[in-house]
Amino acid sequence: MTDASTLQQEMAVEQRHVDRVYARLAQLREAAVRAERDGYRIARVGNYGSLVERDAMVFHAARRRHALDAEHEGLVFGRLDLAHGETLHVGRLGVRGENAEPLVIDWRAPAAAAFYQATAADPRGVVRRRTISSSGERVTRIEDELLDPGAAPEGMAVVGDGALLASLTRTTGRGMRDIVATIQREQDEAIRSPGSGVTVVSGGPGTGKTAVALHRAAYLLYSDRARFAGGGVLVVGPSPVFVNYIAAVLPSLGEEAATLHSLGSLVPGYEAGRTDPTGVAAVKGSLRMRKVLDRVVRAPVPGAPTELRLLYRGSLLRLGRQELDPILFRALPRGVRRNEVRRAGIDGLFDALWAQAQRLRVPTLPSQIEFEDELSEREEFRAFLRAWWPMLRPIQVLGWLADPERLRRYAGQVLTPAEVEALAASYRELAERGPTVADVALLDELDELLGKSLQARRRKPTGDPFHVRDGIREVTTYADRVRAARAQAVRRPEDYREYAHIVVDEAQDVSPMQWRMLGRRGRLASWTVVGDPAQSAWTGDAAELARARDAALAGRRRHGYTLTTNYRNSAEIFDEAAKVIREVAPDADLPRAVRSTGVSPKHVVAAAGELPEAVRAAAVELLAEVEGTVGVITPVPRRDEVAGWLAGLAPERLQVVTSLEAKGMEYDGVALVRPGEIRERTDAGARTLYVALSRATQRLTTVDVRG
Repeated sequence: MTDASTLQQEMAVEQRHVDRVYARLAQLREAAVRAERDGYRIARVGNYGSLVERDAMVFHAARRRHALDAEHEGLVFGRLDLAHGETLHVGRLGVRGENAEPLVIDWRAPAAAAFYQATAADPRGVVRRRTISSSGERVTRIEDELLDPGAAPEGMAVVGDGALLASLTRTTGRGMRDIVATIQREQDEAIRSPGSGVTVVSGGPGTGKTAVALHRAAYLLYSDRARFAGGGVLVVGPSPVFVNYIAAVLPSLGEEAATLHSLGSLVPGYEAGRTDPTGVAAVKGSLRMRKVLDRVVRAPVPGAPTELRLLYRGSLLRLGRQELDPILFRALPRGVRRNEVRRAGIDGLFDALWAQAQRLRVPTLPSQIEFEDELSEREEFRAFLRAWWPMLRPIQVLGWLADPERLRRYAGQVLTPAEVEALAASYRELAERGPTVADVALLDELDELLGKSLQARRRKPTGDPFHVRDGIREVTTYADRVRAARAQAVRRPEDYREYAHIVVDEAQDVSPMQWRMLGRRGRLASWTVVGDPAQSAWTGDAAELARARDAALAGRRRHGYTLTTNYRNSAEIFDEAAKVIREVAPDADLPRAVRSTGVSPKHVVAAAGELPEAVRAAAVELLAEVEGTVGVITPVPRRDEVAGWLAGLAPERLQVVTSLEAKGMEYDGVALVRPGEIRERTDAGARTLYVALSRATQRLTTVDVRG
């Protein structure tokens, strides 16, 4: 234990350094503001060179001021005391003093690596590692780890119980905690893995996989900004809830250049959060669906006309199904995109009608070109074309699968009768409820099979950002125009597919069809793939899943890392979760929980009619026991019902999520509703329950019904 006077003395030492850093920060900010003002004064010289110099100064000064403002909160979070007597402070931004001495080392810089990588077994020249917690500019807490006692000078103070375990007892917020100051060595090695190839990070609940993924994105953007900011970094999570949860992390690490998406929002125009039942999701995620969709896009449009009749110069030209179907199939060989070969279908019609006109010896028959021009001007012919070969949208084609009879024709020998019925039933809700998360990958596949229309491919012209109205533009500086030009350069198309790096979190649940969707966006990318096989809810073909993942990663060299320590859960909570997963995966390599609270999970059993009151009582109790967030986790169909029971109860601290939305989430307290229903007596149900049981950091209560 540390006596109070020593603690106060050490905190005062750090406060003096933090005060010096913020004073220097104020000087740098004032210098940036002054540079902006001075830049404008240069223009008084009046020549072109002075204008360019002015605008360059203004642009860079403004950018520097923005960076200083963005990293103000909690700027300094660590200190290293090295064996040769040097002291380094680590923080979110590099800051130098008036004589260029380092006051703060940027956490991503090589010099800061020892803050994360040093251990008692391999101190790397670090005698004492200190974690500094702040509120605004005030130091509120310090925690030390003495890594090399033999090298410690006499009288070196060691404060607290250690940075990491101390951080675990603190409350969480609505968003994911920024753990930049508590990354451990095995995590840091994965974060600083080579930027090329594929970095695969595996680990059980609470091992910090998501934190590693996000810190890795920030590290890559820092270490090779031209490559990764230029090409773009895409971070993909399992659900909209998860993406909202992590949304503040990268900006807090000094990076705003990454793009965040859930699997349900990768296709422009869709924000799917709805999930399918396990069996239906397995069918939609299977590569068999690609065969079905390929047949769909090459088949006649449902309800399309089966006959074309035209009266031409007194002669009836007629094409029936026996002529129309071969024209369609000839124009649609495998591998072509239907929307992009529409012209071939139209040409087939013209050829057939021309041949028929010749056979009928139509009087005064013109040349074929004139013949086609005449037909093209006739509204009845154009109406036939719109109905027979329309430009198709993926969502329109997916809706065709709601008809079981039609789906059976498409899915013959590919899907079982039961799968056809289940799939058709799910698409009967498509028009009313929109696509599910699994459907979004199918929409992306259909987009690939159909191709885009010329109108969709045509980019909208970029407007002049300084245009006021016809003939009038704003008065702008060169810096304004440079800033606008750079913004245009990084404004990527909605359906951007040339990312430099892709991060996939909760990768164990990405289906084969979703891997195909990701692969299209990562043809030029390096990858970070993060997941835990024991948490997988995928019930389809494991070999097919591996093939799809390997195809997306395209044979790139892999760097593997395994995280072995559960920092999130108390041992009491994780033991409860481990019992469940051991039932279906007895040989699973589970992480080790490193702390104990002495508080076991609480199990409440209520009568069916008393369940609402029991759930509300459990939530109220948890809100009183923990200072941070409380998650109420429910079976998928019961989310809205349970949310109604808890209406008005601490909305700023309490969140109701389904057992699937809970993946990757973390709460101080968890009330788990109907765990028996989540379990469903299947392997996938057990894995989903394992995830739900391992979301709490401090308190866990389960609420179930009798019988």
